[in-house]
Amino acid sequence: MENDAILQNLFSHYPELKPCEDTILTAFGILAECYDHGGVLYTCGNGGSCADAAHIVGELMKGFIRKRPLTQEEQDELRKMDAVDGAYLAEHLQCGLRAVSLMGQEALSSAVGNDLGGDIAPAQQLLGFARPGDVLLGISTSGNARNIALACKVAKLKRLKIIGMTGESGGKLASLADVCIKAPAKETYRVQEYHLPIYHALCMMIECRYFKA
Repeated sequence: MENDAILQNLFSHYPELKPCEDTILTAFGILAECYDHGGVLYTCGNGGSCADAAHIVGELMKGFIRKRPLTQEEQDELRKMDAVDGAYLAEHLQCGLRAVSLMGQEALSSAVGNDLGGDIAPAQQLLGFARPGDVLLGISTSGNARNIALACKVAKLKRLKIIGMTGESGGKLASLADVCIKAPAKETYRVQEYHLPIYHALCMMIECRYFKA
C-alpha cells in the first residue's frame, strides 16, 4: 500500500480525521528523514498515551503489515554460526526500524523520580540517548503534560525534530512541536481512539517506504 492508499483507507473509516492529512504527511516526512539517516524515534506519553508510546515501538521494531526478512548475507552468516539456532534466527528474525519508548526503564525512571524529580524521567532518558537527527514523538491528549513538555525542551537542546499528538486544543505541546497532529476531540478517551488509527497509518507508511510487499 502506498501513502495515498493508506490515507484513503484511514479517512474512509474515520472521515473526521481528513483535516489532519497535512500534519500526518508532515509527520511522515520527519520520520522518513530520520530513518533515511539512521536515526531513532523516541516516544513518550502518560496513562493510555504511555501504552500508545509502547504500541508504536512494537509496530516499528518488527513486521507490521509486511514481512521484513534479514538480508541474504545476514541469514547466511547466522546459519554459519550454528546449524540449529543460527538457522532458526535467520528464518524468524525481522528487520526493525529503531524506536524506543522513554516510558520504560523502571529502575532508571524510579531513581530519577526519587532523586531528581518525578516529571523529569523522560527528559533524563532522552538526554542520555538522543543524537541530532533523531525524532521525539510526544503524545498528550491535553497537550499539557509537564513531563512531555520537559522532554521536548531536551529534544530541542539535542537538535531533534518533535512530533506532537494531542486533542483538538493542542495545548503547550502544539507550540513545542515541529508538527502537531490534533485529533478532533476533547474527551480523553475520544482523543485516544483517534490517535491509534493515526499512528497505525504512520507506521504503515514508514514500513512501506523501507520494505517491499
